[in-house]
Amino acid sequence: MAAGSAALGVADLPTDAAGPQTAEIELIVNGRSRRLELDTRTSLLDALREHLQLTGTKKGCNQGACGACTVLLDGRRVNSCLTLALMHDGAHITTVEGLARGDALHPVQAAFIEHDGFQCGYCTPGQIMSAVACIAEGHTGSDDEIRAWMSGNICRCGAYPGIVAAVAQAARAG
Repeated sequence: MAAGSAALGVADLPTDAAGPQTAEIELIVNGRSRRLELDTRTSLLDALREHLQLTGTKKGCNQGACGACTVLLDGRRVNSCLTLALMHDGAHITTVEGLARGDALHPVQAAFIEHDGFQCGYCTPGQIMSAVACIAEGHTGSDDEIRAWMSGNICRCGAYPGIVAAVAQAARAG
């Protein structure tokens, strides 16, 4: 600190910067409208896990590098740890909890089970959500294409052969 300068304390900050700011937003999560009053700094991941108790979406690295937090946002896959919930007022969010229809698993979920596309299971929800998007985007023409388009989702256990086989099967099933 330079001579003669003083550190700013909380009392010196403008009133609007002294504490957390909140905002009310509406998210359409798994087809259901949810209104939330959130700190404006809340990530979409934390809104889902901590405020809506949808814990299928995992917090892995919290830096967008692992893909464990992948959800569908207005039909596009996103790392929910990298975006603020406030930015998506009115958006449609699909989490892994929203894929199955009652007792009927989504075809990607069923294929992951059939092909052992998981070991510890921590990355599985993000892998499944990314796979659903990969299929919808039409990036399943070959195993190499699937691997390339799923590369943002890391499996520390190395279940990649099962994951690729599951995505390919679900894509063929339509």
